[in-house]
Amino acid sequence: MLHKIGKKYRETALIKLIAVGLVLGIIIALAAPQAVPAVAVLGDLFVRALKGVAPVLVFVLVMNALAQKNSDASASMKPIVRLYVVATFCASLVAVAYSFAFPTVLHLQVAPDAQLAPPSGIIEVLHNLILSVVDNPIHALANANYIGILAWACLAGIALHAANDTTKTMLNDFAKTVTKIVQWIIRFAPFGIMGLVANAIGTSGLGALLGYIQVLGVLLVAFFSVALIMNPLIVYLHIHRNPYPLVWTTLKESGLYAFFTRSSAANIPVNLSLCKRLGLDEDTYSISIPLGATINMSGAAITIAVLSLAAAHTLGIAIDLPTALLLCIVSTIGACGASGVAGGSLLLIPVACASFGIGNDIAMQVVGVGFIIGVIQDACETALNSSTDVLFTATAEFARRAKEGKLRDEDLVPHNN
Repeated sequence: MLHKIGKKYRETALIKLIAVGLVLGIIIALAAPQAVPAVAVLGDLFVRALKGVAPVLVFVLVMNALAQKNSDASASMKPIVRLYVVATFCASLVAVAYSFAFPTVLHLQVAPDAQLAPPSGIIEVLHNLILSVVDNPIHALANANYIGILAWACLAGIALHAANDTTKTMLNDFAKTVTKIVQWIIRFAPFGIMGLVANAIGTSGLGALLGYIQVLGVLLVAFFSVALIMNPLIVYLHIHRNPYPLVWTTLKESGLYAFFTRSSAANIPVNLSLCKRLGLDEDTYSISIPLGATINMSGAAITIAVLSLAAAHTLGIAIDLPTALLLCIVSTIGACGASGVAGGSLLLIPVACASFGIGNDIAMQVVGVGFIIGVIQDACETALNSSTDVLFTATAEFARRAKEGKLRDEDLVPHNN
């Protein structure tokens, strides 16, 4: 009996199982709230497992890709990085446009958290990022410093490129082993999602959000506009085909995970698996996906821009066009460093506020507002960030195939495992 259940579970599409887990999580939270703490353990285990294996996975895959392969991988990275940066800047433009169209006034009575320590400026953000590159490799792996992990993996991979075939074969086998472990973990996603959903509904009511519904609304409209209008337009301009099959795939199979885990790092294994099913070049996506988790932050750029402009509107500060463009640049640079700052995009709001002459005490109250609406804001932001890692990695490769006349419509949807 158990064997049949297990076989049926393995044969059922993972996205269907996740949908079942999502519904069960909602039912448990509403019908049996006393069971939420027990079920929530499943969500914690799932996220911990993904976070635990992700640093090792990134290190091994990047090192293996550079050790095994050719110079084409570095060349193929350029269009992906360009897409990451352009999309992040365009997202901040969208956020600024919506903020001007729907100016928001905040109730800044939120007490600043004394433990928060935001960076004092963009220079400090860049300084911290540069220091992360030369972090101790063991420390980087233990603390999930992906910038440091990428740097050391690249160095090790380049050094191992001249190794003999036996060493390369062993490294490749090890990479396959770690990948297999990740696949096993991902198969337990429905249980993890069930726990995460039950815990979120059981412990975080929406009552606290009512006072900040407008700024949350502006954020959500900006998130959805970028995900469903701007990003598809960018994809279409590169591949000259209907972008929505690919867009829906990335939102459904990457964004959905990230929405509940709220971690781009935890979603790296999911994104790598999706890239494989899309038939993308492993030597490219094994580098671009972890890189995207650190610098591709469209959602963070939106959060920084919207909340910073909300603070300016609240204080009656008039924002002209040059200042708004400066904010877009600051948001883009700050967003690229969001993953390297404890607290992410919210703690980079004071950096943007400083461009308006807003003091740190007021800016930190805005950060407090961000934490209040973070139940929804952070989930949507992470979903947008993570799904676009796959979207633009695929777009860059599909654009190359389109130029060569090799792109087919069926390439835009993933193949079954």
